[in-house]
Amino acid sequence: MPQILYRPKTKLSTFPKLSSTPVSTVRTSLNGVLVVEPQIFRDDRGHFLEIWRHDRYSAAGMPDQFVQDNVSLSTRGVVRGLHFQEPNAQGKLVSVLQGEIFDVAVDIRVGSPTFLRWEGVVLSGETGRQLYIPEGFAHGFAVLSDVAIVIYKCTRDYHPNCEQSVRWDDPAFGIAWPIDTPTLSPKDRSAPLLEQVASCRLPRYEAGL
Repeated sequence: MPQILYRPKTKLSTFPKLSSTPVSTVRTSLNGVLVVEPQIFRDDRGHFLEIWRHDRYSAAGMPDQFVQDNVSLSTRGVVRGLHFQEPNAQGKLVSVLQGEIFDVAVDIRVGSPTFLRWEGVVLSGETGRQLYIPEGFAHGFAVLSDVAIVIYKCTRDYHPNCEQSVRWDDPAFGIAWPIDTPTLSPKDRSAPLLEQVASCRLPRYEAGL
């Protein structure tokens, strides 16, 4: 006979009332790259927040469908990136579950009016702040805390044969990283400069998208 556990009757906590209005966003200098400020409900137990909901996020200008979720755990001083996928470019919605990172998006779309420009935002588990990075941008981050757990939703599946990277410290970008001597993977350490990547392997800018 299976054991039946006694469950005393308790009063359930009131579930937070979540708005159906678009999630709050802040535009950046790069068209389509958005800083997302989710609504956070805090009490003496901790906090609760939504990190994606199709109607609220799509109403704010982001995709209404993601097909893959990835999670990474990294230690202080690690830099991951700069990564992109072409073809089968991925849009990414980046969140931090624990810790703090400096998250970066770089416009590498050939023909874009903001080609080579970058945007950097500090994301943390405490603030809940997110960064949406559209397809056609390179992405990377530096870990500012002892440990950082990062989750990012992707608009397309991972395709190993389409995976590409460029140097995190490429002078063509001039990214103001908060770390001088990062811990890098062998692949990221040997990544080429953007000028060494054939233009046919880079995403193309399409006006209006």
